[in-house]
Amino acid sequence: MAFSDPPCPLAPIHNLPLPPPSRFSHLYRPNHQGKTVVLGIEGSANKVGVGVLSFDPETETYQTLSNPRKTYVSPVGCGFLPKETSWHHQAHVVALVRAALNEAYPDDAAPQRNLSAIAFTLGPGMGGPLRSCAVAARTLALLWKIPLVAVNHCIAHIEMGRVATSAADPVVLYVSGGNTQVIAYSDGRYRIFGETIDIAVGNCLDRFARVVGLSNDPSPGYNIELEARKHTDETPLKFVDLPYVVKGMDVSFSGLLTFIEDLTKSKHFVRDGPTENEEQFTIADLCYSLQETIFAMLVEITERTMAHCGQSSVLVVGGVGCNKRLQDMLELMVSDRGGTLCAMDHRYCIDNGAMIAQAGIFGLQYGSESMCVTGVEGTECKQRFRTDQVEIVWRPKTRGKHS
Repeated sequence: MAFSDPPCPLAPIHNLPLPPPSRFSHLYRPNHQGKTVVLGIEGSANKVGVGVLSFDPETETYQTLSNPRKTYVSPVGCGFLPKETSWHHQAHVVALVRAALNEAYPDDAAPQRNLSAIAFTLGPGMGGPLRSCAVAARTLALLWKIPLVAVNHCIAHIEMGRVATSAADPVVLYVSGGNTQVIAYSDGRYRIFGETIDIAVGNCLDRFARVVGLSNDPSPGYNIELEARKHTDETPLKFVDLPYVVKGMDVSFSGLLTFIEDLTKSKHFVRDGPTENEEQFTIADLCYSLQETIFAMLVEITERTMAHCGQSSVLVVGGVGCNKRLQDMLELMVSDRGGTLCAMDHRYCIDNGAMIAQAGIFGLQYGSESMCVTGVEGTECKQRFRTDQVEIVWRPKTRGKHS
């Protein structure tokens, strides 16, 4: 089945004028149809994905042609470890490359000839999984004699979101298993205005899900969301007071996690069955309370960043970004300020290859010296690689508005 997402126009996101390919002919060449096509490989955590993304110069649009992925699902009560996750990625990456190319070009016996470059996740992420996918990218680039583009995982989330939602200059709330940041663009870089000072929001959710025995399939955070959805006007869940830790523009989740883990050892915690008195609470009650508390913290620092930067739109990205309750809370805040929320579903919020291809094609088309590597030099993975370390050469170097 062919990928059905429509093309996304370049104009609404207000990038710099696109240089002609001839300007960077030493880096890449469009394919025989005149299109620039990049294959992206993502594998920084427990998901390995391969996406094929195309730019059509006639319509000035980007389009995702394919975006398959596989998820390593660990047993109930366990997290995913680097070694087993690496084995999973190594077992699936070749088949995913083949599937992505065949889906993008089903009638072509040699679909790789359509590619202009291969993009891969340089970091941040888990070392073993990152290296597994980097080796695959290097091998294919050498085999097919096409260039490599090294991509920052965080930048990929942002650029995929900007293109998919036509968000030109939003405040970005980036929430995932490994990252929690509030970001705004200024003077050639994405600046971090607030972040977690300990664990990421997704890590907090995942670890609590393991404590109460929720499944890791399809993800522990999603299963917490399902439990929290049991709260309705007709059958309300009990809200349990939890620590609310906002420190200036930053947030903290580790103490909150310890507190709620201790509640599961309390005599008032009912793992199975209905409660018998007002003091008792269930798994669903705790899931609901945890979501409401941590999402309120995130909305607060996002609103503060909007006010500081004078922005009217918010883009939410990362795996936790497809949580419907978080999107609803952000929508309420943004609409009260007369702004717009730009959000996506699981196809692009959760780690995927197309987002790596999207950031990679920007780096390729605008000739980013830090992203476009020669041979295999400069492809050593970085487990720590901050969002503000990357120069954004495709956006104007305008300074943000501060109030």
